[in-house]
Amino acid sequence: MLLKKTNTVMAAAFILFILWFGTEFILSPETTAPSFGLPSWPSGDGGGFLITKGIRDVVLALVLGTLLVTGHRRALGRVLLVEALAAYGDMTTVLAHHGSVATALGVHGLTATLMVVNGLLMMRETRKVAAAPATPVPQPA
Repeated sequence: MLLKKTNTVMAAAFILFILWFGTEFILSPETTAPSFGLPSWPSGDGGGFLITKGIRDVVLALVLGTLLVTGHRRALGRVLLVEALAAYGDMTTVLAHHGSVATALGVHGLTATLMVVNGLLMMRETRKVAAAPATPVPQPA
């Protein structure tokens, strides 16, 4: 029961964090962008890309939230594992563009790794108990 509660709290925290961060990118991309870890603001009309990133995050959070609320815990574990790739991708993007290593590893990398841990714990929580071997039925002679 403790594992289930821990998993639920961790998943809810991820959902709220991703939803908040995505909403910030939609509502005020110019003030939120520096916290992403990239060294410079996009040139030209790059603000649209930041809003797109926000929409992506909001959708990722809504998918997780839907699975949590509907009780599809095993699916939630699998989706956490897959969605962690987005955070690892963000980390890689920041590092590849000479952004803040601290933000890349401390925000994106840590978030992704904790999502993987939560996903694996969710999978462990929902694994099927091995069926007991059936007793052989006596055969007529």
